Amino acid sequence: QVHLVESGGGLVQPGGSLRLSCATIGDTVDYYVIGWFRQAPGKEREGVSCMRGSDSSAWYADSVKDRFTISINRVNYTVDLQMNNLSPEDSAVYYCATDYGVSGTWPPRPTDFISWGQGTQVTVSS
Repeated sequence: QVHLVESGGGLVQPGGSLRLSCATIGDTVDYYVIGWFRQAPGKEREGVSCMRGSDSSAWYADSVKDRFTISINRVNYTVDLQMNNLSPEDSAVYYCATDYGVSGTWPPRPTDFISWGQGTQVTVSS
């Protein structure tokens, strides 16, 4: 069983960048999908990006395409989300989650993600 811990959130000005990391503790992600989600106050949680560990296939929400990049660091066992050109609309608590490889669809449905981290706050403001 893998334990997920997010880090890297903070306050950044519009147009700035942040890099979030999801530490995967207890297992490799070679057979899992790791996803990044976010939830802003008063809004539903939404999927941002995910990556399949077996072949590094990636999916991005339309709202973050060409700005965010997901990657797996197989040395440090993290799944990172590089976020560029941030806007106030990107402000949210960001969570990483895994489907433990059980999803039969690509990208996995949000309900396929079983284990979640505690979240990290991203605030984009001047």
